[in-house]
Formats: sequence, structure tokens, C-alpha cells
Amino acid sequence: MAKNITLLWCTFSAPCWRVMIALEEKMLQGYNQTLLDFDKEEHKSTIVMDLNPRAQLPTFKHGDCIVNESYGACMYLENQFRSQGTQMIPEGLAEQALMYQRMFEGLTFYEKLSDVVYYEYYVPQGERHDSALKRNKDNLAIEIKLWEGYFQNMESSLKIISPRLQHSLPSSKLPLKAMSA
Repeated sequence: MAKNITLLWCTFSAPCWRVMIALEEKMLQGYNQTLLDFDKEEHKSTIVMDLNPRAQLPTFKHGDCIVNESYGACMYLENQFRSQGTQMIPEGLAEQALMYQRMFEGLTFYEKLSDVVYYEYYVPQGERHDSALKRNKDNLAIEIKLWEGYFQNMESSLKIISPRLQHSLPSSKLPLKAMSA
């Protein structure tokens, strides 16, 4: 069943990991996968461009279906393999709403994290300002506090999380002082 699934991916990519985790949760081992090297610009190769003209990873293909957005690929996998492996989308409407809310809020968290982590990489030397980096760190610290509140309230929502993941919920607060320094 997984032989007609192909995933083109790269290391250090949360979107790529997202699809890989969904494939594992759906017990779809043995799919075709190719690890590409950004430094060698392999994401701009013909194999990727033929499937994904934006040259973004992950690039996911199942039979003739191509889904290049990681959340879209995860939703596709859940719908296509609903009865297999872990149920990734809950049945109840309230639980679905919460799952979708957190799923897309994760993009905001990732954006704010990237603004801090990749600041020196993306902002040219002459355009960097300590105040901008501080503002980015402060925004990330606020976002982390919001997510800490979600995790504290998660016990009432545990029924929508994979039983295999329940043991890995955070048990301590993240070091916010280091973020805002």
C-alpha cells in the first residue's frame, strides 16, 4: 500500500517531519522517500520541480495525487487511510474545532520562532537592529506563554491526542527569561 507513496524531504524541516509523523501514525512504512540537500539546491531539481513548481519541501505524492503543503498531506493521509493506524482527526465537532485551531495556530508559533532563530540568516547585516531582535524575542515569549496555558489545560482535551503521545506532554515550563534577554 505504501509503495505508491513518495515523499521528497529535507532535514531540519518541521513541515517535512509533520508528514513523516503522519505516515508513521498511519502505519505506512515502506514508502519511497528521498532526502534532499538544500545546500546543493537539490530542491530545485527536475524531480521536485515536476511535482512542485515552487521547489518547496515536502513534496508528497500518492499514486497520481500530489499534495505539497504539509498540513494538506496530513489531512489527505487521514482521509485516505482513515481506518488504518492512529485516528488523527477526532470524530466530535468540538474536538475537531480545537484540533484545527491548534494545528493552524502552530503556524503562528513557528513563524515567531523563525523570526528569532533565523534573524541573522535572513536579515542583512546592515539592516539588523537590536530592537527588532528584542521585539521578535518578546513576541515569541508571549506566544510560548499562550502555548503553556494550552498545555496546562490539555488534561481535559487528552482524549483527542494519540495515546502514544500522552506520556510526552511537557511537564515543566520553558525558560522564558532566556527568550526575553
